[in-house]
Amino acid sequence: MSKSRPGGAVPATQAEEPTPAPDKNRPVHVVRLRNIRAAIWANDLEIGLRYNVTVSRLYKDNDQQWKTSESFGRDDLLLVGKVLDLAHSWICEQLQASDQPF
Repeated sequence: MSKSRPGGAVPATQAEEPTPAPDKNRPVHVVRLRNIRAAIWANDLEIGLRYNVTVSRLYKDNDQQWKTSESFGRDDLLLVGKVLDLAHSWICEQLQASDQPF
């Protein structure tokens, strides 16, 4: 249900996703449940490594092209909460493994 960049698990559904822009700046981990996705970004600052999360909803437009939105309907909200919970757990595991304070 979630995937991470290096050697991570493949999502349970093999649905096509929007093609990411060819950019070196990629999320360090992605959590996805159905059409809700949380991308976790690593920011290396002077005070140490910090993480930020962006949340989006995937959908197909009338031309069957994948699009993303940052707007969520009533039926998306529980999935948003669960995806954010999983993202938070992943970040906590990373910080704990590296002995960094919160």
